[in-house]
Amino acid sequence: MNIPFEKSRELQERAFQRLPLGVNSNFRFWGEGITPYVQKAKGGYLWDADGNRFIDYRLAFGPIILGHAYDEVDNQVIEEIRKGTLFAMTSELEIAVAEKITALCPAVEMVRFACSGTEATMHALRVARAYTGREKIIKFEGNYHGFQDYMLFSTYAPAESYGSRHNPIPIPSSSGIPKALNSLVVTLPFNDFEVLDKTLRHIGHDVAAIITEAAQDNCGAIEPLPGWLDFIRQQCNEYGIVFILDEVKTGFRIARGGAQEVYHIKPDLATYAKSIANGYPLAAFGGKKEIMSVIGHGVAQGGTYNNNKPGVAAAYTTLDLIQNQPILETIEKRGRRLMDGFRQIFDDAGIVACINGHPAMFTFAVGVEKVTCQRDWNNSDKDLYLRWVDAAIERGIMPDHDPREPWFLCYSHSDADIDETLNVMADVVKKVGR
Repeated sequence: MNIPFEKSRELQERAFQRLPLGVNSNFRFWGEGITPYVQKAKGGYLWDADGNRFIDYRLAFGPIILGHAYDEVDNQVIEEIRKGTLFAMTSELEIAVAEKITALCPAVEMVRFACSGTEATMHALRVARAYTGREKIIKFEGNYHGFQDYMLFSTYAPAESYGSRHNPIPIPSSSGIPKALNSLVVTLPFNDFEVLDKTLRHIGHDVAAIITEAAQDNCGAIEPLPGWLDFIRQQCNEYGIVFILDEVKTGFRIARGGAQEVYHIKPDLATYAKSIANGYPLAAFGGKKEIMSVIGHGVAQGGTYNNNKPGVAAAYTTLDLIQNQPILETIEKRGRRLMDGFRQIFDDAGIVACINGHPAMFTFAVGVEKVTCQRDWNNSDKDLYLRWVDAAIERGIMPDHDPREPWFLCYSHSDADIDETLNVMADVVKKVGR
């Protein structure tokens, strides 16, 4: 790092003694001597342990939709936690948050809370298996649906390891995942109508659920081809499969009704976290009343912290602001200007790149004109992308140090922040080159 970084290095050395990799999530480890440690954040900015200020486009991997330490949310949380933080009982505020979610999300008729996106998808899969009486799950290569064993297949492995796209190999993303799950998890290429159709003709009546992100927001923000989500919906109808739409990243970020609203799709179940509470710990899953009603009737779902007051209070205020103020419209406008600016920078430099995703959450793949699945994205120039990111961070702009992760925007990012970011990126592309 060509910026002051000694405090982060010192903290990493201390952390190595007590935390594996010196962090509490593998994704936070960028490498020895280059992993930043945080001091504080406010609005659209983050300060690392050495006091370096960055325009933050990581936003905690997406939860910060309004801005760090957003006063209206924090004040509501403070007011509520003075009445207690956790109860083995249900409060009226929980009911109000559930009512807001069902009002905003077209496909959600009933909802249950959880603490993380991993928990939300885990519970949704159990409900789908219980409802259908089946056990197989279909997921798509490159999609990340949390750290549960069922979903950590063909997520981050090199695409070369997946085998033929017509007969993919499910690749566990970690040691410690039971080998027995290999027979229950089917992985397929995203956006491949033919392969999905062929697979379902063979095993469709054994499949409990197809789970997908609307766009591959954990793999280069790859967007669905026209008709792809509708095709999944149709196939689920034909084979009696539960369609689970993972909205952990898209929910309450790309539209008030999330991907369901943007893509005009009605899944059977949907999962939420991230932007639901502007960084406080709350998640949710919900969907059709007929399916959700199996919970409590032979189907278990629970969690001591599922109704934690900080998360519930933050969700109430966050969703109220999103519902009633032009939060998302403002983010979209500024995000669109950033996307267009990047496009102009690449064109002016004669660099081949494709920009993918929604203005509130997008990224770009260098060296390729189009990507439709992880196998395409794998051909992009990831090393050049990371060199650009390193140079941007040294100049005060912080996207994630992972070419798969989107650039996230929040309501607190200003037009001046967009200007500064574009100036920095133009300089980076010019000086770092290809």
